[in-house]
Amino acid sequence: MKKFQVAVVTGAIKGIGLAIAKCLLKRGVKCIVTYYDWLDDLEAMHTRLSATGTDYRAIQADLRTEAGARDTVGAAIETFGRLDILINNIERGGWPVVHGPYTQEQWDLEFQTTVTAKWHLFNSALPHLKKSSSGCVVNITSISGITGRIGPAGLVFNDCYSLSNRAVGLLTEQWARMGAPNVRVNELMLGFMETRHGPGTRGWGVLSEEQKKALINHALLKRTGTLDDVTRAVEFLVFNSPFMTGTRIVLDGGYLLGGEGVPRMPKGVVEPGESVFGGSKPPKGS
Repeated sequence: MKKFQVAVVTGAIKGIGLAIAKCLLKRGVKCIVTYYDWLDDLEAMHTRLSATGTDYRAIQADLRTEAGARDTVGAAIETFGRLDILINNIERGGWPVVHGPYTQEQWDLEFQTTVTAKWHLFNSALPHLKKSSSGCVVNITSISGITGRIGPAGLVFNDCYSLSNRAVGLLTEQWARMGAPNVRVNELMLGFMETRHGPGTRGWGVLSEEQKKALINHALLKRTGTLDDVTRAVEFLVFNSPFMTGTRIVLDGGYLLGGEGVPRMPKGVVEPGESVFGGSKPPKGS
């Protein structure tokens, strides 16, 4: 009998987390999916996941707490007897154009959800992942960890969210060392995607058309990413990169490179046949 795999996918009630969970289920991976708020989307989540025909279990958990993370991992062991994959997708970002200046509550919420929750989950999951023949962790992060609150991205990425995502990059490297050689740990750093930083989010709707255009034009591919872009990258990291650990894939359509193209080669001032040394012949001894 073919051995099945088990995954924990966090933040799966909608958007990217839901798309990843559905993708894994369609590949026959049994899943524990977590949610915390956005309860109006709960029924739709179950409808989409049930349609895959693969077993899953959904639990409500506050992953900012050690107990919440421990119960989530425990659900995988209790329900399916093993854990092979952790998709560390949970985060919380506060758009400057939505939230304005920080309150202490918002600062704490962003850090605890984006960093502390991932830390609790990894610590709880690692002993079980090491028992798998193909243990794998994917930390979902944001290019805010590189851009900070600069340029067009300053409308979207706030200070604590940016530093939190940079911190997860450091943890990815540390966790890869802790997991080796049994468990691979990699980071998927997202740019402006539908349902995250882009269309389908409250913040995107607040931006003016000029501001949206500035963000899109800053990326070389001149578009925002899709859920399909994300799930393909996750599939690669989980199933098709057995020699990759402690590293990062940036999925941003070229945003970090900027939207400027390469200019046409100028004519130049050196005439044909003229020496690059400034005369008609090269200097003696050259």
